[in-house]
Amino acid sequence: MLKRFEQFLLDLAAAAVAGLCLLITVSVVLRATVNSGIPDTVVLVAELMVAAITLPLAAATLARAHIVIELLAQNLPRRVQDWLVVLGSVIGLLALLPLLYAGWHEVSKTFASGSYYFGQLNLPKWPGRLIFLVGLGFCWLRLLIMVVGDLRTILRGDHIDASGGSTKEMMAEQE
Repeated sequence: MLKRFEQFLLDLAAAAVAGLCLLITVSVVLRATVNSGIPDTVVLVAELMVAAITLPLAAATLARAHIVIELLAQNLPRRVQDWLVVLGSVIGLLALLPLLYAGWHEVSKTFASGSYYFGQLNLPKWPGRLIFLVGLGFCWLRLLIMVVGDLRTILRGDHIDASGGSTKEMMAEQE
């Protein structure tokens, strides 16, 4: 169920990128041809960028596609590497907590106050903040699930693979 929702968020992020491309292209063409543009383009671009960046975080976490530095770790024993993966994930969980708190605070504050961007469209501020909170929230949840799964894998005596499963599970799937 969570994977399907992560795929949905990934699809929304792709739609946000396509929307960004279309919005910027149309705005530039309108400025060049009729000396006009789309109202509040800067605000719309900023809100779409939030969606494009934060919504796919959970899917990237599941794919273990975040930036890693393996210069030293790749030379350590496999068991130590596994524990370093768990340690990095726990640090990630802890690092996201203040961002989640700040996101929740911003969503509740902007929603309660009814604040909006000053411009021709008077767009509300809360949707972008909510998108940020949803993206980070699902990333944190996926990371927590992966920490628990990785700990179970290590305690079983297996090794963590790049896709998040254990080596025995991968071998069983290949047979």
